[in-house]
Amino acid sequence: MHVETKLVQAGVGRDGTTGAVSFPVYYATAYRHPSLGQSTGYDYARTANPTRTVVEEAIAEAESGDAGFACASGMAAIHTVMGLFSKGDHLIVSLDLYGGTYRLFEQVLTRYGLQFSYVDLRDLRALEDAVRPETKAVFIETPTNPLMQITDIRAVSVIAKKYGLLTLVDNTFMTPYCQRPLELGADLVLHSATKYLGGHNDVLAGLIVTKGAELSEKVRFLHNSIGAVLGPQDSWLLLRGMKTLALRMERHQSNALAIAEKLREHPAVAEVFYPGLTDHPGYEIQSGQASGYSGMVSFRVRSAAQVAPFLEHLRIVSFAESLGGVESLCTYPATQTHADIPQEIREYVGVCDRLLRLSVGIEHPEDLIADISQALDATLSLIAGECTR
Repeated sequence: MHVETKLVQAGVGRDGTTGAVSFPVYYATAYRHPSLGQSTGYDYARTANPTRTVVEEAIAEAESGDAGFACASGMAAIHTVMGLFSKGDHLIVSLDLYGGTYRLFEQVLTRYGLQFSYVDLRDLRALEDAVRPETKAVFIETPTNPLMQITDIRAVSVIAKKYGLLTLVDNTFMTPYCQRPLELGADLVLHSATKYLGGHNDVLAGLIVTKGAELSEKVRFLHNSIGAVLGPQDSWLLLRGMKTLALRMERHQSNALAIAEKLREHPAVAEVFYPGLTDHPGYEIQSGQASGYSGMVSFRVRSAAQVAPFLEHLRIVSFAESLGGVESLCTYPATQTHADIPQEIREYVGVCDRLLRLSVGIEHPEDLIADISQALDATLSLIAGECTR
């Protein structure tokens, strides 16, 4: 089956008692055993829940993985995966990285003895140069958040295998509808399912998908032991959102491309980052490893003085800190998603005070373009002191 069908059919026919098409929410935390030494497969809700099981099986199948694990948030999923590593272990991580992931790595996990090096993974030589005897994994964001840099998953996976490293991919921006890293050689995929998979800005969730029996069992142990699992109501909400993923992603992408093209034409905009633009430096790699480009667009205005009035003049697009929902949102990474990254590092990477990030929703494209254009028009008088990076 195609991924669209797999997602829509998740849970259908699984409730043999009633035949419910929408799989029920199971709130039980304890399950009665038929007799001594026998189990229904459900013993305690932290270990397994029927509603959560359907979500986990659905994401594993969609990502071409062997096992799925639903967590309380995207960060809970990443933290659970970090349980694979021990004091002294070293990971190579995408240089342009979501600020919450950087915060977890640098302010929490370094205290437990893990080490992280941040590398531009578009540079394969730099990746190999960063490998140490204690290196255990490569952690990839692609496209990166927020600069939309593209990493060649196949090439990185080959290098990782050469050195005996795990390849971990945050696939939040792309979803399995557009990109399936396990089919490209990765070992493990992560999602903030709060974003496109949930799709409606109403559920907090994280997902992990593993390839291979040994790795799957290790993560299963960590998932149960750490216990940052997804609750039954949120599992049901996530499952409902995943069923419409394909339809939503098509609209997100078509809207994003139309907006990216318009942004490039506006005199208030200095630079646009969208991997679906044919002159994007990662366009060819993205086109070769994915079937789409997602709905995330970042851009730089010409002066930091434009940022506040631009945000204040938006009427349809909301100034809010998230992404992937049906409603369009605009985020200012310097003070929101990437605020915990030290300023000198942010600026070195390119997350400057002129950068804005759009999560393009599924509204009518003409309405979105009109809203963004009028908000940019309101800033034109402020760019006399234009700055360039």
